[in-house]
Amino acid sequence: MYDIRHTRLTKWLNDGIPPAQVAEWAGNSVAVLLATYARCVDGQLPDLKRRLEAAGDLPEAEAEAEVPGAG
Repeated sequence: MYDIRHTRLTKWLNDGIPPAQVAEWAGNSVAVLLATYARCVDGQLPDLKRRLEAAGDLPEAEAEAEVPGAG
Protein backbone atom coordinates (compact mmCIF):
# COMPACT_ATOMS: atom_id res chain seq x y z
CA MET A 1 0.00 0.00 0.00
CA TYR A 2 2.83 2.41 0.87
CA ASP A 3 4.44 1.85 -2.56
CA ILE A 4 1.20 2.91 -4.27
CA ARG A 5 1.04 6.04 -2.11
CA HIS A 6 4.68 6.90 -2.83
CA THR A 7 4.17 6.37 -6.57
CA ARG A 8 1.04 8.52 -6.66
CA LEU A 9 2.54 11.41 -4.65
CA THR A 10 5.70 11.36 -6.77
CA LYS A 11 3.65 11.38 -9.97
CA TRP A 12 1.54 14.32 -8.79
CA LEU A 13 4.65 16.31 -7.92
CA ASN A 14 6.30 15.46 -11.25
CA ASP A 15 3.11 16.44 -13.06
CA GLY A 16 3.49 19.92 -11.58
CA ILE A 17 0.73 19.83 -8.99
CA PRO A 18 1.73 22.37 -6.31
CA PRO A 19 3.35 20.76 -3.24
CA ALA A 20 0.82 22.44 -0.94
CA GLN A 21 -2.02 20.64 -2.73
CA VAL A 22 -0.23 17.29 -2.77
CA ALA A 23 0.59 17.68 0.93
CA GLU A 24 -3.07 18.35 1.71
CA TRP A 25 -4.17 15.26 -0.20
CA ALA A 26 -1.47 13.19 1.53
CA GLY A 27 -2.32 14.50 4.98
CA ASN A 28 1.19 15.88 5.45
CA SER A 29 2.71 19.29 5.90
CA VAL A 30 4.57 20.72 2.91
CA ALA A 31 7.82 20.43 4.88
CA VAL A 32 7.30 16.71 5.52
CA LEU A 33 6.21 16.10 1.93
CA LEU A 34 9.26 17.85 0.45
CA ALA A 35 11.67 16.26 2.92
CA THR A 36 10.50 12.90 1.66
CA TYR A 37 9.74 13.52 -2.03
CA ALA A 38 11.91 16.46 -3.18
CA ARG A 39 14.59 14.07 -4.44
CA CYS A 40 11.96 12.32 -6.56
CA VAL A 41 10.84 15.45 -8.41
CA ASP A 42 12.44 15.45 -11.84
CA GLY A 43 12.23 17.26 -15.15
CA GLN A 44 10.48 20.46 -14.10
CA LEU A 45 13.38 22.88 -14.62
CA PRO A 46 12.77 23.52 -18.37
CA ASP A 47 9.10 24.31 -17.70
CA LEU A 48 9.97 26.57 -14.77
CA LYS A 49 12.54 28.45 -16.86
CA ARG A 50 10.00 28.89 -19.66
CA ARG A 51 7.42 30.26 -17.22
CA LEU A 52 9.92 32.62 -15.59
CA GLU A 53 11.12 33.88 -18.97
CA ALA A 54 7.53 34.49 -20.06
CA ALA A 55 6.94 36.51 -16.89
CA GLY A 56 10.22 38.40 -17.33
CA ASP A 57 11.47 37.20 -13.93
CA LEU A 58 14.44 35.07 -15.01
CA PRO A 59 17.76 36.73 -14.09
CA GLU A 60 20.12 37.37 -16.98
CA ALA A 61 23.26 35.22 -17.22
CA GLU A 62 25.53 38.17 -16.39
CA ALA A 63 23.56 38.92 -13.22
CA GLU A 64 23.82 35.30 -12.12
CA ALA A 65 27.61 35.34 -12.56
CA GLU A 66 28.07 38.44 -10.38
CA VAL A 67 28.92 37.87 -6.73
CA PRO A 68 27.56 40.53 -4.37
CA GLY A 69 30.33 42.39 -2.57
CA ALA A 70 33.06 41.14 -4.89
CA GLY A 71 35.23 43.56 -6.75
